Amino acid sequence: MKDGFIRVAASTVEVRAADCENNAENIINEIKKAHEAGASLIVFPELSVSGYTCGDLFLQETLIKASAHALFKILEETKNLDIISIVGAPVRANHKLYNCAAVLYKGGILGFVPKLNIPNYTEFYELRHFSKGTKCQVIDYYGKEALLGYDIIFACENMPNFKFGVEICEDSWVSAPPSCDLAKRGATVIANLSASDELIGKARYRRDLAKIHSSKTVSAFIYSSAGSGESTTDLVFSGHNLICENGLLLAESKPFEETTIYADIDLDKISFERARLNTFDIEENDYNEVYFTLPVKELNLIRKFSPLPFVPQNRENLTERCEEILSIQSTGLVTRLKHTNIKKAVLGISGGLDSTLALAVTVRAFDKLGLPRKNIIAVTMPAFGTTQRTKSNAKEIIGSYGCTYLEIDISETVKKHLKDINHDENTHDITYENAQARERTQVLMDIANKYNALVIGTGDLSELALGWATYNGDHMSMYGVNCSIPKTLVRHLVSYEAQRAQGNLKKALLDILDTPVSPELLPPKDGEISQKTEEVVGPYELHDFFLYYFIRFGYPPKKIYRIAKTAFSGAYDDETIKKWLKVFFTRFFQNQFKRSCLPDGPKVGTVSLSPRGDFRMPSDASCCAFLKEIEEL
Repeated sequence: MKDGFIRVAASTVEVRAADCENNAENIINEIKKAHEAGASLIVFPELSVSGYTCGDLFLQETLIKASAHALFKILEETKNLDIISIVGAPVRANHKLYNCAAVLYKGGILGFVPKLNIPNYTEFYELRHFSKGTKCQVIDYYGKEALLGYDIIFACENMPNFKFGVEICEDSWVSAPPSCDLAKRGATVIANLSASDELIGKARYRRDLAKIHSSKTVSAFIYSSAGSGESTTDLVFSGHNLICENGLLLAESKPFEETTIYADIDLDKISFERARLNTFDIEENDYNEVYFTLPVKELNLIRKFSPLPFVPQNRENLTERCEEILSIQSTGLVTRLKHTNIKKAVLGISGGLDSTLALAVTVRAFDKLGLPRKNIIAVTMPAFGTTQRTKSNAKEIIGSYGCTYLEIDISETVKKHLKDINHDENTHDITYENAQARERTQVLMDIANKYNALVIGTGDLSELALGWATYNGDHMSMYGVNCSIPKTLVRHLVSYEAQRAQGNLKKALLDILDTPVSPELLPPKDGEISQKTEEVVGPYELHDFFLYYFIRFGYPPKKIYRIAKTAFSGAYDDETIKKWLKVFFTRFFQNQFKRSCLPDGPKVGTVSLSPRGDFRMPSDASCCAFLKEIEEL
């Protein structure tokens, strides 16, 4: 389980009702394939050894013995494989018949888990044959001593985060599923063996249920359902298999295309989430734990990692997300304006992405309040690095939105200031750059005082993470609408605005999207931007990726590096990723002091760096341990 990843499988094999020998052969073949594929756990459907649709044949001793013989054959054929198999079988014990999941490993039966909730409605009348599951007890299973009970958790001794529990079909559909109790007692993986018939719309409902169930239990949920070969006298089974992790669908088979699906689940991520959520209740473990040991496998990950984790990959979802984000941002600003009874806003417009987004959000807020857009005072403040391109775009979007345009050239003011502090204006260092940024903020604040307006901040989440902001310059505002929007998402939000715009506004927005990201604090070269942010601090798509997995899931640098190589394969080589990973952690730790005094602003996503609850870190925390881990990669 390197870096917390473990491969699991959900399999539907073709069965023949009551032909246990045939079913065992198909199960064995699939276990061997899964082992070759690197899986450590495979789950088969409910009563997969016998077939689910055997009816009153379950009352026949011959079928029960045949099922046992098939189980022993599976044990014998897979005893040398490093994979746990969970198969469904009828088990007779203490004069009762149980619908069980048999957990098999290395030639032994780790335990039988009986179905707890037995349906008695028309299409599934299991009460005719099976008894409700019982608490853990020792049974004699054809000469072998075995545990049987719904209160069993299977725990890996050498992988502490790998603990799994089992439930069967109906158990997941009831109001209080047994898996909830299993999760509260430490199970990070839930296996569900099912025989769910197919009806119109049921596949979507089943999928939603599995995702929500894994989210509620903060676990990985492996769902294997019966398919072809089951009797179709009254019902049809589709073999719809699902693997989910804390609300995320990792793998799914299409209904009626019975197959084995695989997924790499992240057990460390599940553990982190449970620790982070103080509402996740861990109860005293009064269940029985069965221990086993698994070899750690070096996995070539099949799990996909989007290079843009903040941005939905589905175009329809992206459109919906953009609209939702803009609504959250503008609603936050609306509330602040109403609370302060302020009717005007001031913001600096550079012709770049961040200020463009902030202007669009402010326009939305004023429209919601019924305030005239002329009350938005949009200020351009050209200085030493301003290009005609960005200045023209700034003027165009301000005019197109119908806001008040104000241009204040700060060049002479900054020159005077540099002279006052005895700094050569030809020395283009950090003092030269930050003098411009702070002068712009002073201008905005003074204009706000003059017109009784609110200064709207434009800085984004990525800049806050890297400290790419001038302290008490663009770092400061009266309300920062972009404070939890990463740069990669800012781009998509502006693109969304461009798609909805027309005429000159659309043209200007598209050109802004095509303009290199720059603070424009150094003189242009041949009229073009000379200072490109990503050449200095690194690609924002990499830094946003690092930020997401570091803050959202607590990934250590070595794990971030591993998945970044997968996500950015073909885009960046390993050394480049490592270089900017080191820059990210260095800058993130060095610049916490800037985040400790952030202005107010709306939280939009699960990742935020607000010091008022979302992220707390001492400003003088050392990053040595993190950098050491990177150096050892």
